[in-house]
Amino acid sequence: MKIDLNADIGEGFGRWTIADDAALMDVISSANIACGFHAGDHLIMDRVVRAAKERGVSIGAHPGLPDRMGFGRRTMVVSAEEMEAMLAYQIGALKGIAARHGVRVGHVSYHAAFGTMANADQDLADHLARVIAQIDPDLVMLAMEGQPIDLAARKAGLRVRSLFLADRAYQANGALVPRGWRVR
Repeated sequence: MKIDLNADIGEGFGRWTIADDAALMDVISSANIACGFHAGDHLIMDRVVRAAKERGVSIGAHPGLPDRMGFGRRTMVVSAEEMEAMLAYQIGALKGIAARHGVRVGHVSYHAAFGTMANADQDLADHLARVIAQIDPDLVMLAMEGQPIDLAARKAGLRVRSLFLADRAYQANGALVPRGWRVR
């Protein structure tokens, strides 16, 4: 079994940085790059893609909700149509920057509340997976096995890589324990 050590990166904004992305790149094999809604911006995305190319790290889109104040962790009341457009916009932005550097975007991994909302609604997850397949049917979806995102991606003909978040707790059904819940 091959294990892909993956991290969310590029999650600063402007002159504010969240983590040492360059140092992280030295230990990971793939990166989920923030696409400008919950965090990140065009310059950060550009720098991170260039650094990933230099280090041989594969890249993926990390689309989130437009919620910088809450770092994309707060669910929002938005239509499926709006979420589909947000998803397409963010993947397209990263694909454009990646093309500029001769790099291919290989996967998609939803950020925080974007993924929570999709995993809470199979119909929404199906809509979003179809958007990804329309943009690029070769994109791989990172998803927790058996959850709505995983099932939707498979229905849409996308390949799926099992996702395990080492820094989070899980419920018995395989879903993440919501942030703020106390785990015993």
